[in-house]
Amino acid sequence: MPGKLKLIVVTPERTVVSSEADEVQLPGELGYLGILPGHAPLITLLKTGILSYKNAGAQASFALSSGFAEVANDTTTVLADLAEGPAQIDAAAAEQDRVRAEEALKSANRETMEPIRASLELAQARLAVARGRG
Repeated sequence: MPGKLKLIVVTPERTVVSSEADEVQLPGELGYLGILPGHAPLITLLKTGILSYKNAGAQASFALSSGFAEVANDTTTVLADLAEGPAQIDAAAAEQDRVRAEEALKSANRETMEPIRASLELAQARLAVARGRG
């Protein structure tokens, strides 16, 4: 039987997740990372996206806003600015944020592009998690 991972997700406010996991998907700076038991040690920057994990057939997802992750000794530790599960997300507000960000992108300049894009990515991640597609 394969081993288990320990997943710990922490924000400045609280510990969001402390659980065993069969696998973890993280939004790495250069693309999504799949972490399984026995993964090589690493430290990586995280971008805004969806963190998901499976444990005993059940899956959980969280909208994640930037941070970093460390994988060592079958423990994945995530330090993020924000991590919200479906119960913490207001889908209607996230949809409004998405629409506002898309509208703002139309008139964005070099200085405003990145913050607007970050708002859009977070709104999209929140919507996906809220709708169970994370």
